[in-house]
Amino acid sequence: MPVHRGGAPLSIAGGVREFARATPRATAVIDGDRALTYAALDERSNRLAASLLARGLTPGRPVAVLLGNRLEYPEIAAGIAKAGLLMVPLNPRLTPGEARYILEHSGAGAVILDDALASVVGDAVEESRLVTLSIDGTQIGPAYEDALAGARAVDPAVRVDELDPFCITYTSGTTGRPKGVLISHRSRSLTFYCSAMEWGLGTGRVSVAVAPMYHGAGFAFGYAPVYTGGTVTMLRKWDPEALLHLVERDRAQSAFLVPTHAQMLRALDGGKLAARDLSSLDTLYFNAAALPWPLKQWVMETFPACGVHELYGSTEAGIVTNLRPADQHRKPGSVGHAWYMTELRIVDEDGDPVEPGQPGELFSRSPFLMNGYHRNPAATDECTTDDGFLTCGDIVVRDDEGYIHIIDRKKDMIISGGINVYPREVEDVLAAHESIAEAAVVGVPSETWGEEVMAYVVLRGGAAGPTVDPGLLAGLEAHCRTSLAGYKVPKRWEVVTTLPRNAAGKIVKRDLKPPAIGA
Repeated sequence: MPVHRGGAPLSIAGGVREFARATPRATAVIDGDRALTYAALDERSNRLAASLLARGLTPGRPVAVLLGNRLEYPEIAAGIAKAGLLMVPLNPRLTPGEARYILEHSGAGAVILDDALASVVGDAVEESRLVTLSIDGTQIGPAYEDALAGARAVDPAVRVDELDPFCITYTSGTTGRPKGVLISHRSRSLTFYCSAMEWGLGTGRVSVAVAPMYHGAGFAFGYAPVYTGGTVTMLRKWDPEALLHLVERDRAQSAFLVPTHAQMLRALDGGKLAARDLSSLDTLYFNAAALPWPLKQWVMETFPACGVHELYGSTEAGIVTNLRPADQHRKPGSVGHAWYMTELRIVDEDGDPVEPGQPGELFSRSPFLMNGYHRNPAATDECTTDDGFLTCGDIVVRDDEGYIHIIDRKKDMIISGGINVYPREVEDVLAAHESIAEAAVVGVPSETWGEEVMAYVVLRGGAAGPTVDPGLLAGLEAHCRTSLAGYKVPKRWEVVTTLPRNAAGKIVKRDLKPPAIGA
């Protein structure tokens, strides 16, 4: 273990320990009619840490967590860290086969789960004889509350290096098997502190955990409030009216949302928004997918007292850029400047830097970067450079003031007749049409051009069908031609009621099924 001179190593359990001493009676977590003070959060996480170690788990062993957003999530994360173990968040929507792969690949020695989700991991737990603690039932393991009651309330304080991983977060696997992202204590601790400065998540502030905490961003912004002395109120399941209720009831000031959340808020009857007292809300910040300019305008008009931020990042890179409220109208379509402690590099296909205004692949270097992919050095090498930069494969343009504009995912680029087409550019134009709620653009096989542009559109009002009404189609094409070169205008169209998404709210384009050529 390295010797630290000049200070203790950062740990994601640090904030819970600090505020249990400083503000023990302050409310840390709210979940419906339940709440935890900092003193209770600290004690319960101590008991969990002691219970896990008493069950034979040794520091460094992964512990899977299969829960939705609920009161226990922060104490479980803190308890795992206090025991020197690694957290492996599991998406409750996984199939048993997908969950088994993650349990085996991570080397998990235990599972903490909501009993209602027992079917997701039951067979794998039984076959591998994993240590199990079950909340709200005991289908496949002893009761979580009994385990806490029987454990010592003393922090075991297992020392870990701040560069050691606190979790292995598995990516959504949109391009194959999910990869386990190793995220360090330092990475997330610094993210929490910077988030408190940027979006107001700290002492005296209430934030809503809207995005699922089993996802990287959902955990970062759901746990940051308790790490920095504030209060987090849990939204158990996404529902736009339930969010408005929580903001009003708990006087929440901050919320992290994805564009889908904004779409569904906009779809509400206007009276439902007007009927709520949302005067406490002063900060909204968005990530996970592009926030189309018309939708962002609606957010700013509907919540005029809120500072609206749009950030860009990934599980592997952490937060990379942020567009602050002062620049929203001045820089539409931008995701802002480099975030705290972050260096950016934009290069062409040969790895040479590009000039402002020219598209290139974005690389970043910061303390927020992952340690690498768990048991996958080849994948780590593919996305990192020898001098410590990492790419997520996004193509961007940096303007002459240094603001970043995301053009598209490198792998999503369409090559039609030898010419590059970036789907996001087309999607942004479609999003500006009054009939369209959202759109996804993909490349589909073409006998003539190799690939051609196809658009899947969700109409306002929810109508759907495999073909587009001829009058609407003519209007959409005319609208596109006012802003796009002819080769970028979609040649094929389909109207759908929804677009497939993963837990982070990102559209999973591989799940869009284009009709056969000539259909």
